[in-house]
Amino acid sequence: MGWLQRLFGMEKPEDAQVNPEPSLVAENSAEGETTPLERVGLNGEYDQSGLAKRVALAFDVDSSFDDIDTLYVAQTGSTVVLKGSVPSQDILDQMVQIASGVSGATDVTTDQVTVG
Repeated sequence: MGWLQRLFGMEKPEDAQVNPEPSLVAENSAEGETTPLERVGLNGEYDQSGLAKRVALAFDVDSSFDDIDTLYVAQTGSTVVLKGSVPSQDILDQMVQIASGVSGATDVTTDQVTVG
């Protein structure tokens, strides 16, 4: 089971992207306001948990994380919050690096993660 399925109960949408272009907040928006990056969903739409879902999608892309089912992804604003446990510090470091590379992520917190 992939990260998106396990964490959000959803299959990967056909055109899902880790870093999609944000869509306009309103199609007729005169100012051309776009959705804040941390609220951009898998296809560029507004999604309250968009950043966390895109981080989960990024973890799905890397098959070396397929066996980890004890770590959870959440977000607080533009901060990615990792919770749970991972087998090693190296794996956690890799996951932090991937999560940091997702557009809209300004920080990744791991204080709720145990290693080992």
